Amino acid sequence: MTPEPGEPRAGWVAGDVAAEFGDLRLLQLDVDAVPGRSPREIRQQLKDLSDRFRGAQAVAMRRQPVPWAYRVFFRQIGLDPDTTRTPIEAAAVDRLLKGGWRSQNIVDDALTIALIETGVPIWALDAERVEGSLGIRTAAAGEPLGRGAGAPPLPVGRLVVADDRSPVAVLFGDLARGHGVTPESRHIVLFCIQVAGVPTIHAEEALYSCATTLLQ
Repeated sequence: MTPEPGEPRAGWVAGDVAAEFGDLRLLQLDVDAVPGRSPREIRQQLKDLSDRFRGAQAVAMRRQPVPWAYRVFFRQIGLDPDTTRTPIEAAAVDRLLKGGWRSQNIVDDALTIALIETGVPIWALDAERVEGSLGIRTAAAGEPLGRGAGAPPLPVGRLVVADDRSPVAVLFGDLARGHGVTPESRHIVLFCIQVAGVPTIHAEEALYSCATTLLQ
């Protein structure tokens, strides 16, 4: 019998960030799953999603409430969504350029399926490399992204996702080297960023969908 995912839990948001972006939230969900090749059912699901997604949908998608909410937030943090695409729009462009979403592995496929089905982006970290709970804050001057050797310094004030020790990802950007899921990972932390206009139940559904796929 396939195990059921647990319940998502709220991360923290630093006070100065919460004061500026009052509706910004982080939700996380722990999953015990083994990375590897996606089973046939997941590969077929990804193919079916690709077949149903056409150019007209890509154009109309940005006007839908959830994709639009992320476009608005990108502008609030100084990103032009027509240049730096939101995750769902980047996935749409990838589908049109490549002719379909191609299966990569069970983790990346689960992230893609949840994103396409809900519009809510999710990221995955190796739980063994996360200390404490995740949250959103700004980076200090010269603070490194991650704890590995050669971790790049972050510009002061950059919005990051952090655990109790250090930043582990740039908000809507790269994960820190050495913190992502590897073939040796057995415990995974999924997290999503909820912005104004995205209902909590919608963000929870995205996490649950992703976790359910991982546990197949």
